[in-house]
Amino acid sequence: MTAALNIRNRDARRLWLWTNGLSETPTGPVDVMAMIRALGFVQIDTIRNVTRAHHHILWSRNQNYREKMLWPLLSGRQLFEHFTHDASLIPMETLPVWQRQFRRLGARVAASEWYQSGLGQEEINNIRKRIEREGALSTHAFETKTSSREMWARPPHKKALDQMWYAGDLATCYRKNFVKFYNLGERVFPGLLRECPGEVEGRNMLCNQALDKLSVGSCGEVQRFWEAMDAKEAKRWMENSQTVPVRVEGFDGEWRECLAVPDIESRLRDAPSPTIRLRILNPFDPAIRDRMRLERLFGFAYRNEMFVPKAKRQWGYYVYPLLEGDRFVGRCEIKADRAQGWLRVTGFWPEARVKWGSNRLAKFEAELRRFARLAGISDVGWDVAQPA
Repeated sequence: MTAALNIRNRDARRLWLWTNGLSETPTGPVDVMAMIRALGFVQIDTIRNVTRAHHHILWSRNQNYREKMLWPLLSGRQLFEHFTHDASLIPMETLPVWQRQFRRLGARVAASEWYQSGLGQEEINNIRKRIEREGALSTHAFETKTSSREMWARPPHKKALDQMWYAGDLATCYRKNFVKFYNLGERVFPGLLRECPGEVEGRNMLCNQALDKLSVGSCGEVQRFWEAMDAKEAKRWMENSQTVPVRVEGFDGEWRECLAVPDIESRLRDAPSPTIRLRILNPFDPAIRDRMRLERLFGFAYRNEMFVPKAKRQWGYYVYPLLEGDRFVGRCEIKADRAQGWLRVTGFWPEARVKWGSNRLAKFEAELRRFARLAGISDVGWDVAQPA
C-alpha cells in the first residue's frame, strides 16, 4: 500500500481530539444523543469514584451535562445496552448491524465455562418465562445462590440471565440505581430494527463506522473499536475497503502506514486546534481507551490500575489523565464523598518535562471545581502537596 498523504504528529493529535469531541470548549446546549452518536457508543461502569465513567465521559464533552440526562434515553429506546469491548450504551439505529454481535457473543458465552450456570434447560426456560409473564426483572428477583466464596463467583441465575442477554434473547429494559432490569429482547428492540444485513455486509458496515469514528487508524485499531470481529475479518474488510492510505507520524517521530476515511483531507482542514482548557479525563474515556494508540500519538503511557494490588501500583486506584490543549500534562487521583460534600486530590503526578506554574495550577483547580459541581460538591481541597 503506497500512502498518498503524510500526517504529522501534531496534526494527528489535533484530528483525534476533534474526532473525539475534545477540541471545543465544552459548553452550550446539551444533546446527549448527538454526543453518543459521534462517539459510536459510551462505555458504562459500575465504579462511582466522583461520578460513574459514562457520566464523566459525556460531561467532558459538554459540562452542562447532568447525570439525570442519560438513563431516560435507555428506557425510551433511543439507546440499547450491549457489549462492545465492555458494557456500553449504543444508539438504537446501530441495532440492525449488531445482530451479528448477538450471534457471535451468544455462541461464545454458551461455550464458555465461566458462563455455565449449572441449571438445566427447563430451569433456564423458567427464568425466561417469569420475565415473559411478570415483565422486567432484575437479578435480585431470583434466588439461586453460588456455592463458591471466590470474589468473582456469581449465582447460577445471573449466569443464565447473562447468557440470554449476550445472545439478544433478553435486553436491558432500564436501569434503576444502576441495577439492570431484563426484559425480552422482542419487547425492547423495535421490530423493524431487528432486521439485519448479512454477515459480510454487517462486518463491512461496522468496520466503516469504526474508521469514521477514528478518522485515521490501523486495521487493528478498527477491529478493536467495537471488538465485534476477529483480526482476520477486519483484514478481509481492509483488503476490499474504500479507504485512503496515509502515513502517520508518531510522538517518537516514527512513521506508520494507516487507513483513513475518504474525506480525510477535508477533516484535517476542518479540525480546529483544541482549546487550551485543562481537562480531567476519565480512565474509561474513548480518547484514551486504546492505550497503544494513546502512547503512539501522545507519548503518554497510561495503565488502569484498579485491579492491580496496591503494593504493585505505580500511580493509584482511580487515576485521571490531565489533558491540556493537545498534550497530557499529568495525572491525578481524586476521592470524593457526596454525602458529606467533599472532594480531595489524593495523588498528583506531573508528566516529565512539564512545568506546573501558577497558571497551569489555576486551570487545574478551576476544572476541579467544575468537576465537583457535577457531583453536587462544593468543598474542594488537596490531601497532598500542590505542585511547586
